[in-house]
Amino acid sequence: MAQGERAEEIARRTIADFGEQWSHYAENDGYYASQELLADVFGPLLPVSALAGVRAADVGSGTGRFARLMLEAGARHVLAVEPSQAVETLRRHLAPYGDRATVQHGRGEELPAGLDLDLVFSFGVLQFIPDPLPVVKAAHAALRPGGRFVFWVYGKEGVRVYAALVQALRAVTVRMPHPLLSGLCSVLNACLDPYIFLCRRFPGLPLRAYAVNTLGRLERRHRKLVLYDQLNPRYVRFYAREEVEALLRAGGFSHVELHHRHGYSWTAMGVKDPA
Repeated sequence: MAQGERAEEIARRTIADFGEQWSHYAENDGYYASQELLADVFGPLLPVSALAGVRAADVGSGTGRFARLMLEAGARHVLAVEPSQAVETLRRHLAPYGDRATVQHGRGEELPAGLDLDLVFSFGVLQFIPDPLPVVKAAHAALRPGGRFVFWVYGKEGVRVYAALVQALRAVTVRMPHPLLSGLCSVLNACLDPYIFLCRRFPGLPLRAYAVNTLGRLERRHRKLVLYDQLNPRYVRFYAREEVEALLRAGGFSHVELHHRHGYSWTAMGVKDPA
């Protein structure tokens, strides 16, 4: 199989993996779906108040968690783009927002050009795409001059041991049927309880900020979903800072800014230059 064909097959299977995942885990509530979490993801790059009145797109919207948060923060309109079978759940979750929300069943690179959007947002999506550059270029083409593209991905810095452990587990878990993987994630989730407890008391432990500020604030069922999210998809990549910056610049963006969120991930923002 040629390299391009293999990448396409991986992308197709990853989309199917997420379709199954979001069909089983469709609840969006608690801290997991809070404005506080959205502010934490944006960090210093963008205040949530800046969403008021914007026309935005949410690429890889899943069940609509972040599309809803943007609408609740005052976005004028959100185009939610989702390639998997979870699009039906997405439509159901966004129905209460009427014509302020539109759903597009398609991939990120199929985001239409010339929409003059103020913001394109993508949370935890690019890390699961073998070649994310077409998605970044599509975001650039959909924005108005001066519009911003903000995305969040797994980071490489500070998590090398953890990332190696995840990749080792994934050699097995990506082949597991849903019930078996769900059971494994429940076991791993229970193991997190004592570690989070220790992290709250001892500042020198690895990934302490992530354990306390993210995992420790989630309800247990949502924490299980975070684990499932890392072990289920067919493809995943952990990004170094320079790789994130290079991706944005290759997509045509300037004024690139990055935020190392809790020492384990990257939130990145680029601006489309005026014509």
